[in-house]
Amino acid sequence: MNAVVDYINVHRDRYVDELKQYLAIPSISALPEHSGDVRRAAEWTADALRTAGMNNVRLIDTPGNPVVYGDWLNAPGKPTILFYGHYDVQPVDPVNLWTSPPFEATVRDGEIYARGAADDKGQVFMHIKAIEAYLKQGGSLPVNIRFFIEGEEEVGSVHLDDFVRAHRDDLKADVLVISDTTMFDRGVPSICYSLRGLAYFQIDVRGSKSDLHSGVFGGAVANPAIVLAQILAQMKDRGGRIKIPGFYDDVRPLSDEERAEWKKLPFNETRYRKDLGAPKLFGESGYTTLERVWARPTLDVNGLHSGFTGEGAKTVLPATAMAKVSMRLVPNQDPQKIGDLFEAYVRKIAPKTVEVKITRMHGGKPWMTEFDNKFVRAAGRAIEQGFGKSPVFVREGGSIPVVATFERELGLPSVLFGVGLPDENAHAPDEKLDLGNFHNGIIASAYLYQEIANT
Repeated sequence: MNAVVDYINVHRDRYVDELKQYLAIPSISALPEHSGDVRRAAEWTADALRTAGMNNVRLIDTPGNPVVYGDWLNAPGKPTILFYGHYDVQPVDPVNLWTSPPFEATVRDGEIYARGAADDKGQVFMHIKAIEAYLKQGGSLPVNIRFFIEGEEEVGSVHLDDFVRAHRDDLKADVLVISDTTMFDRGVPSICYSLRGLAYFQIDVRGSKSDLHSGVFGGAVANPAIVLAQILAQMKDRGGRIKIPGFYDDVRPLSDEERAEWKKLPFNETRYRKDLGAPKLFGESGYTTLERVWARPTLDVNGLHSGFTGEGAKTVLPATAMAKVSMRLVPNQDPQKIGDLFEAYVRKIAPKTVEVKITRMHGGKPWMTEFDNKFVRAAGRAIEQGFGKSPVFVREGGSIPVVATFERELGLPSVLFGVGLPDENAHAPDEKLDLGNFHNGIIASAYLYQEIANT
């Protein structure tokens, strides 16, 4: 291992230069005008795997964006790791809030700023460089490895389930490793053992065939903007509890052990609030902030649109109103069941004075593992060797639907091996990745192969 770690240390600056090239590709999967860039990012990923020494590297087309596959299967009798990640990124709006251009990676104060730095190109590249160190230095790996890097994670991985079912032989493994999560805090390496799921909807309300003059027609028809606001206002009570009947029926309660462990974490609620710029924190009553963001379901409005929103005044009665609504789900909740409950509730409370259309956008199941399984323990030892301290065990409020997919379709246990930080602005302006964590993560990834080989 000493030779591998020495190789990683010697090539530290080169890794950053190469990562800048990767981050320069605007692989925004949500915007059709970037479809060429998305494919270019897939090809760049494949080239990086080939350079590292991986075999059978290829792009596998899907009805959407291609999957990048590669493997190294020359360790007979040893476990096989399947690495999952994504090369697509979120849109960059509002661009004016970026300190430097989002696709011109810039290093400031030990952090690299660019869209995709933390989510997820930087963390994917971390594992590629660890493999390169092994194969360039010693010519072999202590385990078998497969790579599965997709290009539709940021738009809901809509083709992923079908792909997994159709390529079972290509994805055979003993454990799934994902680096698309964050550490608990700076200097506090972590392993995540649970993720929330997601159910995402669009509500469209129509009150007339076209916009109307509010003076001539005001009082004659319902205003869709007001109706939509009233519908959304009936989603929660004043204590933050969701009012949809049956919504909490399947929620897995927090254990006393988890509550006790979370209280030991270095969490400063005042600092958390100030970092967010919030005048006061708010959420479901009866739970701490960590409990609310890790272990309780939520319902949030992600976007609203209706009527005239330009400068000045226009006395218009809008014909339509639209809202994007997401629900984060916790273990034992099913997105299909929650979706049915949500639709039924909206239709029940919507007045007959408007037409309501409800569209299911995408979703994913929550996930949870026992954090004393052998692969999680192996990851903990690897992180300790890479970062110089033992990791803490945490849940995360975000969603990675593929985790549940691989568990359901292939029976694979998962290890979430993330090195991002909570303040790294994934999905927001000035996304960044701490280069110290990136470097330590490469070393920890290299140790991970050895630790899993010994399980």
